[in-house]
Amino acid sequence: MGCRVTKVGGGDEPQTKVELYTDGACSGNPGPGGWAYILRHPATSQEKEGSGGDPATTNNRMELQAVIEGLAILTRPSTVELFSDSKYVLDGLEKWIVGWKKNGWQTKSRQPVKNRDLWERLDELKGTHVVKFNWVKGHAQHPENERADTLAVAARDAAAGR
Repeated sequence: MGCRVTKVGGGDEPQTKVELYTDGACSGNPGPGGWAYILRHPATSQEKEGSGGDPATTNNRMELQAVIEGLAILTRPSTVELFSDSKYVLDGLEKWIVGWKKNGWQTKSRQPVKNRDLWERLDELKGTHVVKFNWVKGHAQHPENERADTLAVAARDAAAGR
């Protein structure tokens, strides 16, 4: 598991520290999809889970939505340890988004950025937090990643009417 830190916003690190585990699932691409997050406050051991689905979406949109929903529930600036098995999400947040914005939401090859609506919302949300990026291998028996996957799959199935 790698850890990359990107400090966003100014000033000192926020006092509130949380862990955010996210996952997305899709049956077909596009197809019915689900997203899920587990938000943990290590100091109090409190956890909150959330999930949802969409009957016609892509896996990348669900991965992004999971992070958006997890960050959106935070009520104050926080230091967020983000754990995801999505290189798309992590690389987008750490490496690509600055260039996309600078290029008017176009890629290096001058193509429109896919899922721009979600990237813009995610960029807005992460602006008040210190986010530490952690990649976890999917389906590798990481307990929280497996739990997030189970929730995302259940949401996907519900979105598909199963």
